[in-house]
Amino acid sequence: MVAVFNKELLSWYLITLKLKETLELGIPSSPNSGIQLTEFPEKQQQKLHQEPSLKITINENGEILQDESTSSESEWVISVGQKLEQALGDDVTSSWDKLSIFKIPHYLRDSSSDDKAYAPQVVSLGPYHHGKRRLHQMDRHKWRSLTHVLKRTNHHIRLYLDSMKEIEEKARSCYEGTISLSCNEFVEMLVLDGCFVLELFRGATEGFSQLGYSKNDPVFAMRGLMHSIQRDMIMLENQLPLFVLDRLLGIQLGNPHRKGLVANLALRFFDPLMPTDEPLTKSDRNKLETSIRNKSITTTFDPLSDQGGLHCLDVFRRSLLRRGAQSEPRVWIKRWSHTHRVADKRRQQLIHCVTELKEAGIKFKKRKTDRFWNITFKNGVLKMPRLLIHDVSFGLQQ
Repeated sequence: MVAVFNKELLSWYLITLKLKETLELGIPSSPNSGIQLTEFPEKQQQKLHQEPSLKITINENGEILQDESTSSESEWVISVGQKLEQALGDDVTSSWDKLSIFKIPHYLRDSSSDDKAYAPQVVSLGPYHHGKRRLHQMDRHKWRSLTHVLKRTNHHIRLYLDSMKEIEEKARSCYEGTISLSCNEFVEMLVLDGCFVLELFRGATEGFSQLGYSKNDPVFAMRGLMHSIQRDMIMLENQLPLFVLDRLLGIQLGNPHRKGLVANLALRFFDPLMPTDEPLTKSDRNKLETSIRNKSITTTFDPLSDQGGLHCLDVFRRSLLRRGAQSEPRVWIKRWSHTHRVADKRRQQLIHCVTELKEAGIKFKKRKTDRFWNITFKNGVLKMPRLLIHDVSFGLQQ
């Protein structure tokens, strides 16, 4: 900060400054006009030189400019240090390794004027879209599903609330950013949304009529809104931690610590969305239904081959990326130099468009498989699986 004085005040300013130095150092002043300074004691001179001096500059207009750059620089260094301490605290207290449910990056949001690609249109799951007005209509169906669960299991709601309170902190740490919901609001959301999801999962496997729903139910009847609900449930920002669903289902089945069954139910529920002509076999569905009804069974049909899951979207993604048999690497590649391998890798990454391949005489045929990597090329024929792309109730097959 710079202080500016008029020229007339220069002499008085200097006299005042000298008087102040004299009083601080205990040096008597002469009664004569002006200020005479005696020799400073050695310690007092050393102290005076160690203290930062006030720098004064007079501009061309005769104004005094007081330079306070020294104090400003000290404040700046202190400010930087405080920011570093805050960053260190954030790094220690934040559980980055526990995050599993993220928000859509801002640059993707800004590039699209329509949020239908990433925002739920029918039902909200989790805290990110909780309480949005356009999704309130589905909330009454969530409460209706919760009453079905309590009536069917003869449980008190307190059992579910207390169980979710035990894992509230763990569930919060899965979400990116600060969740504004209070403890009670967050726990209530976990119970309400979680039981709603489980009713959908179990209804798709056991039958909604077996769970006590009418065949004309507006939601739990596998028609109408069901496809839109399925679409919302595989959105990135619309997820519940899988361990929350495991706990809620375990309570319903009498074993709160049971794990692995929800992932199987999720695969059965999302089976219509799979880009394949090979849905779950009747034998697989029977095994899944039996594992739900027979509470003593500990091992269940697991198409994920012991792979864990973070949430329903992760389970759905893992089911699409199940690894098949891996071919052995070619031995002759090892005899190549590193330069040739890099150049060959770059050539392999070049993928020609279908038009160019057809012009070259390549023919295409569809394969009935659900493995994306199951692609073969033999005798000029490229066989690859069908990819089903759909949005809400509209489908496009390629």
